[in-house]
This record gives sequence, C-alpha cells and structure tokens, in this order.
Amino acid sequence: MGAIAINLQAVRERIAKAARAVGRDPGEVMLLAMSKSKPLADILAAAEAGQNAFGENYAQEAVEKISLAVNRHFAWHFTGPLQSNKTRLVAENFAWVHTIERLKIAERLSAQRPENLPPLQVCVQVNVSGEASKSGCAPDDALALCLAIASLPRLKLRGLMAIPEETDDFAAQRQPFSRLRDIVDSIRAAGVPLDTLSMGMSHDLEAAIAEGATIVRIGTAIFGQRNTL
Repeated sequence: MGAIAINLQAVRERIAKAARAVGRDPGEVMLLAMSKSKPLADILAAAEAGQNAFGENYAQEAVEKISLAVNRHFAWHFTGPLQSNKTRLVAENFAWVHTIERLKIAERLSAQRPENLPPLQVCVQVNVSGEASKSGCAPDDALALCLAIASLPRLKLRGLMAIPEETDDFAAQRQPFSRLRDIVDSIRAAGVPLDTLSMGMSHDLEAAIAEGATIVRIGTAIFGQRNTL
C-alpha cells in the first residue's frame, strides 16, 4: 500500500472517529481530497484507494488534469477564489463550486453552464472569522445572496463554505464552525433548503465534524505539503 493510500485510510478513520464521538453517522461526511498543485499521478493513486472527489483551486491547472482524466468518473470541486474571467472554465468542467461570494459570479456560472450537464452544485463562501485576507461574503449578507442564487437556472444551491482563521485550540476551532452552522439554520428557516456545510481541513476536521460538517476538504493529511506552483 502506497503512502497516499495509507494517508487516506488514516483520514477516513479520523472522520469516522470524530463523527461517532458526537453521535453522527460517518457516512454523512464526504471526504474531498484537495489535490490542488498535485500531479495527476497522486490523484490516480488516491483513486486506486477508493477516492473519487477532488478539490482544485486553480482553474487552468485543474482543467488540464480533468482533460487527462476524462475517462475517469471523478467529481471535481472548485474550491479557490473565482474571478470573472475563469467562470466559463469552471462552469464547463466542474461538478461543484464552493466559493461563491458575489452574485455576479453566480450569474456568470449560471449563464455559462452547458445545457447538457447537470446543474452546477454550489456553495456560498462566508467569511466567518472576519479576516481581511480571506474571501467570502459577510455573515449578514449570506441570506440575501443565497436567496438570489437559489433563483438562478443551471445552478443548485447546496449550502455554505468557510475557511476560518487557523488555531490549534479545539474549542476555538469549533466557534466559527458553530457560527456557520447557525447561519445555515437561519437561511433554512427563511425557506432556502440547504443541506451542505463545507468546512474543516487537515488540522481541524474533528472540530468541523462536531459542528455538523458534511464535506471536509483534506489536502496535506492525504498528499503531504502543498507543492509551490
């Protein structure tokens, strides 16, 4: 068994343990392998170990990998900042987008999603920590943005995503995840049927799962340190 397969097994065990610790079914949590900046060989090694959902942050780099793996039944998730000039690439090649923070981007994705593909599954990114360096809409703006996106054709609004400020303290890790869960609950109460909380990475997946994460985005714990582009 190769290193990536061993790492994947360890991550799956962490997910299962974290879910059971709070009375959740581990099957409720999707593992998204963050393959940004990693070669296709690493992705194929993960696939051999049963992984089929991969996250990419850079549209052009990702599309090159997608074209090389066109015959593989992978689910490609876009998880990076999305600029207007890259929306067509993403709309045409990805199954999910986790990082919508502006209505203009959602409108472009909707208009550019090919009719022959299923609706693009999307999440709104929320800046729950209020960091100036982080992308995402303000928590108070999330409901209005979700309501607007929910009415767009060719998109399926699934939920919210966040990348909180890093900390090693477990209780502190849980706080922004709890806030994101509360925002999801308030949006559901307003009549928008969300089912996804995309939150938690290699260093804090346990805290995210404790607060209801349905997708955890794991890169380093599977593939090792990110390569510099």
